Amino acid sequence: MTCRRTLSLSLILALAVAACGKAPAEGQGDELAAAAPPACPAMPAEDYVWIAGATFTMGGDPQLPEEGPPREVAVAGFWMATHEVTNAEYDEFVRATGYRTLAEQDPPPLPGAPPEMLIPGSAVFTAPTDGNPNWWRWVVGAQWRNPSGPDSNIEGRDREPVVQIALADAEAFARWKGKALPSEEQWELAATTGGADRHEPVDIGGRPLANFYQGAFPVRDLGTDGFTSRAPVACFPADKHGIHDLIGNVWEWTTSRAGGENNVIKGGSFLCASNYCARYRPAARQFQERGLGTDHIGFRLIDTSRAAPSPTAPAPDQG
Repeated sequence: MTCRRTLSLSLILALAVAACGKAPAEGQGDELAAAAPPACPAMPAEDYVWIAGATFTMGGDPQLPEEGPPREVAVAGFWMATHEVTNAEYDEFVRATGYRTLAEQDPPPLPGAPPEMLIPGSAVFTAPTDGNPNWWRWVVGAQWRNPSGPDSNIEGRDREPVVQIALADAEAFARWKGKALPSEEQWELAATTGGADRHEPVDIGGRPLANFYQGAFPVRDLGTDGFTSRAPVACFPADKHGIHDLIGNVWEWTTSRAGGENNVIKGGSFLCASNYCARYRPAARQFQERGLGTDHIGFRLIDTSRAAPSPTAPAPDQG
């Protein structure tokens, strides 16, 4: 089952998803040097890991108004996927079911919309130019197989996280797998107890520990972490739970509503920079229209059917 998009014209024309926070600083990040893409290790041996239930401080150390105030939240234990859903996994789903994502369907009529927004497509980030200062543009033909439009594809990118996925598209995949999407509370518990830093995700030597934007957003991504777009999943070190990429790479859908047509997305993406977003922190949150995917939003699953591991016996096979 799918649902039609209810896109806001003003949202599409502005499209400032994740482009929020501190104002850009001229030349910030110029001292950083670009690096070659790292060789990614093998995929995690375990597909899901157990996140023990806990009462924790949600919205801890808030840096933006919507993150606070800090409040105590109790969450039951659950199994969370060790990596974001990949292009290869979504391709398997589409081949098995014939599913068509919302970006592949005709958009609903939008009074006053330009003609191209009445043709299937989606939102794509493009660095602004003198001729076009917009960061986000509606690109006809952009969808999960062609994340940036018809001239792009995912050939050789099976391990990258699938993007251009609306909430309904993620939920359809989850149902097919017999799994679910996490709530915001579940997601934040996993990130907080997994050791995600509340500041920039770098190690003591300044080496990036996640795929985020180094440089002066939105015009200069130096790629110090090895990537200037999406990275293959599980390239960066796992957290204490064994989960990869909760922070950075792509934003992740949650089931939590945020008023109107929006749901909460968490984790930040490769477009989050310290000078103009910094939403790669556990408490950070952004609101995304449910019917609209972009080229920097993906998702991961939780398993609600598997029993908790026995405290006196080895954890069950997680393959």
